[in-house]
Amino acid sequence: MSEFSDRVLKCVDCASDFVFSAGEQQFYRDKQFTNEPKRCKPCKLKRAANPDRASSGRVETSALCSQCGRETTVPFRPTQGRPVFCRQCFQGRNANAVGAG
Repeated sequence: MSEFSDRVLKCVDCASDFVFSAGEQQFYRDKQFTNEPKRCKPCKLKRAANPDRASSGRVETSALCSQCGRETTVPFRPTQGRPVFCRQCFQGRNANAVGAG
């Protein structure tokens, strides 16, 4: 009897259900992949077909600096409850942390 069984996952892009088969799970374990797939096959193909998105893998998001209040752009999606800093404030915080340590 196989230690894996088919599982239904939800695609992060289109929110549709897709099957993570027992065979795929075995493959993931054999390759020592630690994360489950996040996208269904059509969304994976669509993502791979968009070279700009696939090559950079970065997201540019506008946000307000938690320290000075200026509008800035950050290369990630901010997490609610966590501060976001503009480049100047971020570098200032790092300089203070290095000097204090």
